[in-house]
Amino acid sequence: MKTEHAPTIHRADYRPLPWTVERIDLHFNLDPTATVVTSRLNCVRNPEVEAGPLRLWGDTLECLLLTVDGAEPAAAALRELEDGLEVDLAGERAVVEIHTRIDPQANTTLSGLYLSNGGFFTQCEAEGFRRITYFPDRPDVMARYTVTLEADRERCPVLLSNGNLLEQGELPGGRHYARWEDPFPKPSYLFALVAARLVVLERKAQTASGREVLLQVWVEEGNLDRAGHAMDSLIHSMRWDERTFGLELDLDRFMIVAVADFNMGAMENKGLNIFNTKYVLAKPDTATDVDYEHIESVVAHEYFHNWTGNRVTCRDWFQLTLKEGLTVFRDQQFSADMLAEAAGEEDAASARAVKRIDDVRVLRAAQFPEDAGPMAHPIRPDSYQEINNFYTATVYEKGAEVIRMLHTLLGTEGFRNGMDLYFSYHDGKAVTCDDFVDAMAEANGRDLDQFMRWYAQAGTPRLGARGEWNAADGSYTLRLTQHTPPTPGQAEKLPLVIPVAVGLIAPDGSDLPLQLEGESQPGASTRVLELKTAEQRFRFVGLSAEPVPSLLRGFSAPVLLELEEDDERLAFRMAKDSDPCNRWDAAQRYAERVILALAADLGQGRAAAVPEAFIRAFRSLATDEALDPAFRAQAAALPAEGYLLERMSPADPAALRAALRLLYATLGERLAADWLALCERLPVAGEYRYHPADAGRRALLNLALRYLAAAGNEAGLALARQRFGAAGNMTDRFGALAALVQSASPAREDALAAFHARYKDDALVLDKWFSLQAGAWRWQDDAPGTLLRVKALLDDAAFSLSNPNKVYSLLGTFFRANPAEFHAADGSGHVFWADMVIALDARNPQVAARMARALENWRRYTPALQASIRPQLERVLATKGLSPDVSEVIGKALQD
Repeated sequence: MKTEHAPTIHRADYRPLPWTVERIDLHFNLDPTATVVTSRLNCVRNPEVEAGPLRLWGDTLECLLLTVDGAEPAAAALRELEDGLEVDLAGERAVVEIHTRIDPQANTTLSGLYLSNGGFFTQCEAEGFRRITYFPDRPDVMARYTVTLEADRERCPVLLSNGNLLEQGELPGGRHYARWEDPFPKPSYLFALVAARLVVLERKAQTASGREVLLQVWVEEGNLDRAGHAMDSLIHSMRWDERTFGLELDLDRFMIVAVADFNMGAMENKGLNIFNTKYVLAKPDTATDVDYEHIESVVAHEYFHNWTGNRVTCRDWFQLTLKEGLTVFRDQQFSADMLAEAAGEEDAASARAVKRIDDVRVLRAAQFPEDAGPMAHPIRPDSYQEINNFYTATVYEKGAEVIRMLHTLLGTEGFRNGMDLYFSYHDGKAVTCDDFVDAMAEANGRDLDQFMRWYAQAGTPRLGARGEWNAADGSYTLRLTQHTPPTPGQAEKLPLVIPVAVGLIAPDGSDLPLQLEGESQPGASTRVLELKTAEQRFRFVGLSAEPVPSLLRGFSAPVLLELEEDDERLAFRMAKDSDPCNRWDAAQRYAERVILALAADLGQGRAAAVPEAFIRAFRSLATDEALDPAFRAQAAALPAEGYLLERMSPADPAALRAALRLLYATLGERLAADWLALCERLPVAGEYRYHPADAGRRALLNLALRYLAAAGNEAGLALARQRFGAAGNMTDRFGALAALVQSASPAREDALAAFHARYKDDALVLDKWFSLQAGAWRWQDDAPGTLLRVKALLDDAAFSLSNPNKVYSLLGTFFRANPAEFHAADGSGHVFWADMVIALDARNPQVAARMARALENWRRYTPALQASIRPQLERVLATKGLSPDVSEVIGKALQD
């Protein structure tokens, strides 16, 4: 068993094991409280490592029997450790058989083998397999698995595991069995089994090489009509991976199983992907456009892992971004291609831009704050106490940005060549991030040694930019600098390779062809400059007038751009920049400037008003009919509250919320006629379809309702009530409900009650209901605080602390997405946070740690808030039996 004082594990200490497992035969006699697992390990000594014992990790297991080559080992040859066993083996090979008993029903951690709605499910990443049986539970131990499942037929008519089904049949006593074999070696974290009462949606498909494969999506009875989009997404993912990377499904079947109780979004177990129901189930009446988009993305992500994570896996958990960063990049590219394909040739560029803006929003809102806090770490960390805490936005989202930079530097063809070489060298192996980048370098004849600093350094780099115009010779010199602030454990930072995509805009708004000094003629209007030192200068020549720089086009690097631009220049770029990402970014930078100025005034008790120039620029962008509605919905949405708090020093949630309320109300009032006109033009006729054009129209219309409702506009509120009642799909219904809830309208309570009455038996839809209330603002100063509602919802019959989705929707939303209410001046939110983290830690440490991280950046807040938060952090840390998951987060937060 782990203790609350988990040791720190260092990447530099990695050593191969003396013994590995070539093959494992598993037999499960499934029982809710007393499952017996028999494992037969064909062990092989590693000749490249100094001789030593077989290391077997185990957690909460009852060992019934252990034999070596058919006999029980001598007492001195078997040693019990705090976290498992050591067994002395002789010779070069040995067969170790282990019988263990486990209690799935008591397993509330949802790691290992557990029960959900009466069925058996597994989650083994990162270290869940050791909760099933004793094993060398590391990703560099890759074995071939044969699995036999026995269970009660009535309770569990469906028996699934990885790979291909070999046989199935009946057993005495109303039981039955199924035997599965995975022909490919895999690490234990990719093992999976499912034994439950399920129904299936099936399709057959042909791979690029002509093989027929069976595709299955397994769901609980009553949900079959909600599995079609997941199946379509799976087929699209297969075709895209074949077309883009030449990668084909390698098994005879591919299965997706939806389960209600799951810590993560989904898991890429070889051939048997287990999904949170949130990322499988969808139909128009229950899922929004965003839900459809997320399902497509997550299905693609897990399917793409079949090669980038399964066929080639990570040597150790420090290399997690090897599979996750690369696969997030792949699913982002896939989603952009799917949106562009659906949008058609004319609107493809806009569809891609909207997807890219979505990705940048996530990075700024989730990863940038992480990089600025006590849990800051490189995408490949050097140490950890609990690996579950490193499934982070840094590893995933920043990791994807690092891969994207490689793609930018090498080009599409060069990147594909690198991928091909990577698979040719490492298929079937457990490797490192260095192996991946080395393949990219070799395939392209590039030196990428300096680029590897992105894997080693934490923190968000600051990219400084200053331009100098020389009218006499028509030249423009761009001075770029880079600096990364210190992070915990890393005071000194070395210069990185930063690809900076640059454009220069003429006074009439056109893009200028770019000619660097020393070049014979102008080139493209967007150029990628490589910044490799602390400071570099790039001189552009042949210009007829002073240009306006457009930097980091397409958000070409995960950095914070420090560029002095006055309001007039930001408004110009909002209107004229040809790069959609930068046009959006100009609007975000302008809005950020206005919001923070308002917050400063309001926080000091001064009068505040929204500048007229901003209102004009905002109106011009939001009402520009030449722009795609989906892009306008992005451009007219204000920066995320969490991102803005990171830009305040100190962070004052109350003042920021007051500024946002004022800005929403002002824009709603001053642009009321424009918003109402949009609401007339944008409704989508006909039956619902998930399509980027329709989704964009719905998104912009719902945003218009949000501004109108925030201003208390009666016509807008009446329209929201009408649309809520008459909506033919969840996107329209929930958008109208959200507008009402984020207003002072008394109609919101009736709407919330009606929504609950309609969907009271639908767990996933009620998650939206919980989340909307937990994130609600107070639009009247004398209104009750949101915490009172959150506490009341804890007692709702549909809520359970044992279900991660419920916890994330209610508590996660309140702690992370409602900072003004969470950080109430009386400290009640902080006390509630500590109570909930302690209660959750006793049930599910992974979920508790995610809630704990809501206060990791507590030192950024005002002194008064810090004084309220610190005692609660200390109270949690002092809790007896606190898990390593939570103690690492809180310990680092309190570390001076």
